[in-house]
Amino acid sequence: MDRGGVERVAINGKVFIQKFEEYCPQWLAEANDPVGLHIGTLNRPIQRVMMTLDVRPEVVQEAIEKKIDLLIAKHPPIFRPVKRLTTDNPQEKMYADLLKHEIAVYAAHTNMDIIEDGLNDWFCEKLGIKVENYLLKTHERHYKKLAVYVPVQDAEKLRDALAKAGAGKQGNHDRTSFTTIGEGRFRPNEEADPSIGKKGQLEKVTEAKVEVIFPENLENDVLEAMYHVHPYEEVAFDLFSINEPVETWGIGRIGELSDAIPLETFIESVKEAFQLEGLRVVRPNFDDIMVKRIAICGGSGEKFYPHALSQHADVYITGDIYYHTAQDMQSAGLTAIDPGHYIEALCKEKFVEKFEEWKLEENWSIDFFVSETDTNPFQFK
Repeated sequence: MDRGGVERVAINGKVFIQKFEEYCPQWLAEANDPVGLHIGTLNRPIQRVMMTLDVRPEVVQEAIEKKIDLLIAKHPPIFRPVKRLTTDNPQEKMYADLLKHEIAVYAAHTNMDIIEDGLNDWFCEKLGIKVENYLLKTHERHYKKLAVYVPVQDAEKLRDALAKAGAGKQGNHDRTSFTTIGEGRFRPNEEADPSIGKKGQLEKVTEAKVEVIFPENLENDVLEAMYHVHPYEEVAFDLFSINEPVETWGIGRIGELSDAIPLETFIESVKEAFQLEGLRVVRPNFDDIMVKRIAICGGSGEKFYPHALSQHADVYITGDIYYHTAQDMQSAGLTAIDPGHYIEALCKEKFVEKFEEWKLEENWSIDFFVSETDTNPFQFK
């Protein structure tokens, strides 16, 4: 119980990750991105959770010292198959250390970049960029519509169950539905076990037709909820796909500064925002470059630079730009800023802020930590 007299709830890893995936679903990751649980189990109580960018031996040692139960990482620790597990190798030994100390490791990678109010949005927020769009669409989700017939007295219970399963969310509204009243007719045969009416007798019931829409990936959950609360032995319903709405997601962001500023001024603001001693700049042979329209993609996003060009970006910010790609950018007249991969460490503090909000909402008995280990392998001299 906390000082406000609220009874805090102990949870296991599955409960926490369920909440996490509502915000950052695995299905939004790019194809073949190894997101999800990497090490250990979620089927145990957790008291201490730490957010990290990387899972390195030094981070694992920090987790052991802090008695962490669950590590949430941006970069998957097992990105490529592990062929051997020998404790003579520090990187492989850390897997054994994690298992020995029962520290589970869960990774959210490109899904963290793609979600709304995710890492690329937070970059834009720090740089004062008003987001207009993503660089490249990666996912879309269509909707379905359910129309189900139910006795009037059970309609509210049904609407509530469907809403809890995720149906009826439209834009900034939830629990949306449409209900019409009519007369349902049926006759149970001798093999039926009717909750209303008698075998062999025609029955008339005042029924409600409840209509809701839901994202197509929730179909099983919504139908299961319908069957669970519906009083009829045989449920009458219609289910079909609809053209609108369609939700879309994409990687990277593009937007504008409030005013055009000199490139040199913007470079300094990037260095200040991410506390950088230096960065790399790809600059076309233009004089007095002014910038306003900015594209950004955290991590190694050089392959998306044509999309920055097609959306008329003045500058593209991304990490790990390859030598020949930089030449292509320069030839295309695109200014690019490479602040390094490590700016993604912003995810640590931002996600812990989210975790603390969830803790208050759910009354969890749990502590969250930002990893203090600097895993950036590069220095500027």
